[in-house]
Amino acid sequence: MTEPLATHVLVELWGVRTELLNDAKALEAVLIDAAKAARCEVLGALHHQFTPQGASVVVLVAESHLSIHTWPEHGYAAVDILTCGKTLPEAGVASLIAHLAPQRHSIDRVGRGLMAAPLRQIP
Repeated sequence: MTEPLATHVLVELWGVRTELLNDAKALEAVLIDAAKAARCEVLGALHHQFTPQGASVVVLVAESHLSIHTWPEHGYAAVDILTCGKTLPEAGVASLIAHLAPQRHSIDRVGRGLMAAPLRQIP
């Protein structure tokens, strides 16, 4: 098998407004919009607001999940989008960037479940 079973997109966002990174409910809405843009079926969401600052949000989708963890004091957020099937994770990333308007970002794409190489056990 040369095609991955899933696609994992890792997004790093810098220079995002502190107020937005510290608003778990708003971030949940942003992730749900990103999931819909990626053509995922949203099953549910969970968010947590940290004290004194920061937030974590996970959106469960039929195709896997989207998550965001924030460090408002640094204007930074780490986002994971893991999907399978006929989804468009890049469209989800574009939605995130449009909503969060980072000053800069990086995107890494990893194929998950590749069976081309023999399986290895980690001791």
